Amino acid sequence: MTSSSSETFRSLLRRRLSRRTLLRGSASVLACSTLPASVWPQTKGAPFGFARVTASREDRVIVPEGYLSDVVIRWGDALTAGGESLDARRVAAGGLLERGAAAAQARQFGFNCDGIGLFALADSRWLMCVNHEFPIPDLMFPGWAEARRNRTRHELVRARPGTVAYMQASVGVSVVELEYDGAWGFRRDSRFNRRITATTAMQFAGPAENHALLAGVDADGPGRVLGTLCNCAGGTTPWGTYLTAEENTDDFFGNLEQAELPSGLARAYERFGARARESIYRWEFADARFDVARTPHEPLKFGWIVEIDPHDATQPIKKRTALGRFKHEAATTVLTADGRVAVYMGDDQVFEYFYKFVTAGRFDPARPERNRDLLDTGTLYAAKLNEDGSGEWLPLVWNEHPELTPARGFHSQGDVVVYCREAADRVGATPLDRPEDVAVRPVDGRVYLSCTENTERGEGDAAPSVGAHTPGSDAANPRAPNPSGHILELIEDAGDAGAMRFRWEVFMLAGDPRAGGLLAALPRTGDLPLAADVTYFAGFADPGKLSAFANPDNLGFDGDGNLWIVTDGTQPGDNNNGCFVCPTQGEWRGAVRQFMSGPVGAEVCGCTFTPDDRTLFLTVQHPGEGGSVEEPRSHWPDGGDAAPRSSLIAIHPEDAARKVGE
Repeated sequence: MTSSSSETFRSLLRRRLSRRTLLRGSASVLACSTLPASVWPQTKGAPFGFARVTASREDRVIVPEGYLSDVVIRWGDALTAGGESLDARRVAAGGLLERGAAAAQARQFGFNCDGIGLFALADSRWLMCVNHEFPIPDLMFPGWAEARRNRTRHELVRARPGTVAYMQASVGVSVVELEYDGAWGFRRDSRFNRRITATTAMQFAGPAENHALLAGVDADGPGRVLGTLCNCAGGTTPWGTYLTAEENTDDFFGNLEQAELPSGLARAYERFGARARESIYRWEFADARFDVARTPHEPLKFGWIVEIDPHDATQPIKKRTALGRFKHEAATTVLTADGRVAVYMGDDQVFEYFYKFVTAGRFDPARPERNRDLLDTGTLYAAKLNEDGSGEWLPLVWNEHPELTPARGFHSQGDVVVYCREAADRVGATPLDRPEDVAVRPVDGRVYLSCTENTERGEGDAAPSVGAHTPGSDAANPRAPNPSGHILELIEDAGDAGAMRFRWEVFMLAGDPRAGGLLAALPRTGDLPLAADVTYFAGFADPGKLSAFANPDNLGFDGDGNLWIVTDGTQPGDNNNGCFVCPTQGEWRGAVRQFMSGPVGAEVCGCTFTPDDRTLFLTVQHPGEGGSVEEPRSHWPDGGDAAPRSSLIAIHPEDAARKVGE
């Protein structure tokens, strides 16, 4: 083994801190930046040494020649030795409706994989945390699609309440130990394997820990809550914990129109919401916790960043309220110049904001126990992107801004974080086009933010009123509408994540560079809005060397500073979603090349490398979406007549006939 690749993330972090490197970041980011990348090199006459994958509509994972794709773990795989695994061939026959199915799912890998976090153990062993965002009952239960068409889903749930128990067991997070022996897999006998679901006990922490609006009937006491929902992207911390982001949690709660809400609760629903009548999943017909009329405080217990220690199941899981309540996507951590921790976060809804939280305390690599509650105290900021390319972080601090005072209805920092979207409205943050994931370039700390799409952005009478704004196009959101999404690049002052100001530019306007026109430079603000099909690839002007893509979602970096992009949404040519990569500097800056194509109906998520850059982990979420148990669109990955299964996959060179790290 080489000395670099055999180190744990934590020891590697300590070593790099002692060298005062430019970028101070989370353990996984630092590990990726320490070794030369030999797998994804740029070559003469092309941005990379692999052949571009052709966009596809096939029901399979496609990678370049010379690379392999391993299915590491699938929905329903048992996490314990001797445990029962899902038989995907029996889903169409009602296998998930049988007695014991929900209890089995609570011990199996969950449904709909999304964000991931990789952690090193000793002896080149690895832990992976995987989010499970939401259920898709059409792909789980016979009769659900018909009930949806007939508007009788509530009757189906009342007749079969086990459907709700199963869905509640299928969401949340899986912690699983991985192994590599020529191909990637997982260890069923690992003591680390466990599930966190919609019914797992956890705690509130931070300024809203004892807030009156977080009271409810389900908890074991003050500051307690059951479960985590709609876990989308996330991040890792320098002290080795996982941050999972609760996103569209309002989809799980129904019957808001029947709720009698006091003014404080009604105010909380104005900027986050719940379903006026039935929820998407109809849980309220089997579990009163999800009926807003009966438990009106319950929805406010979700929409937070949740911290999990994957190494120690005895440590309490905590919802870190200091980071604000909104539709969280990312939780990307880096260290500031003075050793504090910055967390970048997107709020994944149209016309919402980009946030940063900076801890008050400093990270202590020598005494990890001192970092356990570091995320409970600090300053939350919302980003303002000015037309001239400058930007500033606006503090969301109680009683320090005239709009965040008792006179304006904010009586504590707890109020600020509970009403976080309203607070960002009040201070004048910039509304963006679904700000989602964030990645930080390891060589210099530049920040990249994906804005997935916004078909509602318009001009004049077409511009809707959102919060305190009436958004038309602007320099940071130059297309109106914006169906394909874009990526922003931010440079913090002095490269310091603790800075109060930054510079920014549009790095990419996604789409088909051969369709509506490829710009070599962006026009002045006065020439906006741009047409919806105009594209821009960081100034790269040869459309023949670009791969078309749309709806960027999760982002990641390899050790050479190449940006990796996975997609979620309609792709040019109605092709499948995939994984793409582009250089962020040099002559090939912006030259996007497709590396992977996913199965039919799937979103591609994750995007995390091993420290030696030789394995890329992705998750394949909701293959077969748009189909049903009775009329499937996909049978990936098992084939035959098996139900489609969301899975964690690993992509690595074909010649990697050795254990990773050796």
